[in-house]
Amino acid sequence: MAMSLLDRLAACVEKEEAVALATVIAGPDSVGSRALVTGQGELNGQLGGVPRDTAIDEALASLSSETSGTISIGDYEVFVDVYPPPPKLVIVGAVEVAQRLTRLAKELGYRVIVTDARAAFATAERFPDADEVVKGWPQEVLPRIKFGESTYVVLLSHDPKFDEPTLQHVLPTPVRYVGAIGSRRTQEQRRQRLLASGFDETVLEKLYGPVGLDLGGKTAEEMALAILGEITAVRHGADGGFLRRRLQPALTA
Repeated sequence: MAMSLLDRLAACVEKEEAVALATVIAGPDSVGSRALVTGQGELNGQLGGVPRDTAIDEALASLSSETSGTISIGDYEVFVDVYPPPPKLVIVGAVEVAQRLTRLAKELGYRVIVTDARAAFATAERFPDADEVVKGWPQEVLPRIKFGESTYVVLLSHDPKFDEPTLQHVLPTPVRYVGAIGSRRTQEQRRQRLLASGFDETVLEKLYGPVGLDLGGKTAEEMALAILGEITAVRHGADGGFLRRRLQPALTA
């Protein structure tokens, strides 16, 4: 028996796969028809006279911005209801900042995985808010984790034995953000090594280091806030600046 669209939708949500439900709500025909668009750009269903490729492109754009709403496509009005997978945060390095970052990220709805090879650090007792705490080296742990467009990675180990294999594994994946702790000198040296190993500039654009927004904080809590603030800005396509600066031209006119 063929699955209905709603059954397909439920299956995608259960598997934490990105999917959008597009419904024609106004137009010369086919009002009420609907189709699913997956994160891979596959369309299942019928949208009448709505151009197929345009509908897919608009649905994917809505998924990327995680925004549901009505879209005009020619003579048609289409409501796109998005179901993005829950955001996932993978933290490499079970240090004190990671503890604070885990707590903040859970409050914002992230699924959090913390990993470290040091048994004394990677414990459930130190990370009661984490969904998973995995002991092991990145080469062992990371291949078992699914990295998608809603995955964000933070390197807090400050140790090449952790950082290098992590970057080699996650940068080729569709992750939207990779934040790495370290000084500007460390970041430049890391960047040059990655370029020398074959990564191009486009891929390295998802690498953020030094990690976090410039909030001026010094404590572990403040550093965690700066990191999660940067992740939030990247997730929503913002620059993380002061909102009042957007009003300054109007105020001085």
